[in-house]
Amino acid sequence: MADHLEASVTLPSDPASVAAARTYVVGTLAEWGLPSDTDAAETVRLIVSELATNAVQHTFGQSPTFTVDLALDRDEHLRIGVTDSHPRLPRRLPAAVQQDNGRGMVIIRWLTAESGGRLRVRRTREGGKTVLIELPWAVPARPVTTAGQQEP
Repeated sequence: MADHLEASVTLPSDPASVAAARTYVVGTLAEWGLPSDTDAAETVRLIVSELATNAVQHTFGQSPTFTVDLALDRDEHLRIGVTDSHPRLPRRLPAAVQQDNGRGMVIIRWLTAESGGRLRVRRTREGGKTVLIELPWAVPARPVTTAGQQEP
């Protein structure tokens, strides 16, 4: 594989774009060798889903688009960045038991830490922000059979 791969998509800040972001990322990672039915792909799918949802819901219409960037360095590190043009940085919101929202950043931080990664937030030159996730690249060496044994 190449020393460095990159992919990017810019989508409208619309709820339908969350599914489009997930589909784009999972498809790109499959092209790069990470099967979509792995735990690592599911973790990335959930992280992207939460980040894209935040970019749509918490920018209050002040960011007409958001961008999802992927970068794979030397088959070692996967970087995921979601950028929007709203200046407010993400923060943990109170989540009452009855609420369906307010837990996105908690979920993202937990999944990132569980995967041995790290999370950073950077301001953009244009006044927005990028939430960056860096994860170890974990592509299975060989497919696992239904019996749970690796194929030769």
